[in-house]
Amino acid sequence: MTKQQKNIALIVSFVMALILCYNLAIKNTLQLKEQHTNLVNEAVLLKNGPQQLAVLKQKNVYYDSLLTKFQLGGSSIQNNLLKVINTYASNNALKVVDFLEPHVSTNNELVIKTYDFTLEGTYNNINQLVYLLEQKTKFGEVISLHFEKKKNYRTGRFYLQARILLKSFG
Repeated sequence: MTKQQKNIALIVSFVMALILCYNLAIKNTLQLKEQHTNLVNEAVLLKNGPQQLAVLKQKNVYYDSLLTKFQLGGSSIQNNLLKVINTYASNNALKVVDFLEPHVSTNNELVIKTYDFTLEGTYNNINQLVYLLEQKTKFGEVISLHFEKKKNYRTGRFYLQARILLKSFG
């Protein structure tokens, strides 16, 4: 064998030895290191479990307080909305003329309900109710507010009606 053949054989055997070492030792070591890292991460998550539980309990209390603050009780949003409207109407000389069933639509798995109701009364009282619905109770957003001046031909008097569309998500 010549020197050149010996060098080629040495390089080939060295590469094969590297491949054999990788398959028998280094590969297993890397897999065990990855497994160890995953277990350490899980241990950290389990260690923080009681703290996370306490945070979740605080969030639960906070969200319950928001529900009571914005008058979203245990019944449906439609019932709560009607209750708020009736309460405000009886205290401020408004008349609920019409309250239709909500129109329900779905957009990208998000349920959108649109409530349609008609009120009769003064302009300021209707505007104050709209403000209450949007800002204080958080039922949703008013997407349409249509005022219409009508005449009662029996008495000859004019009155104001407002048709309100309120959109809520969920």
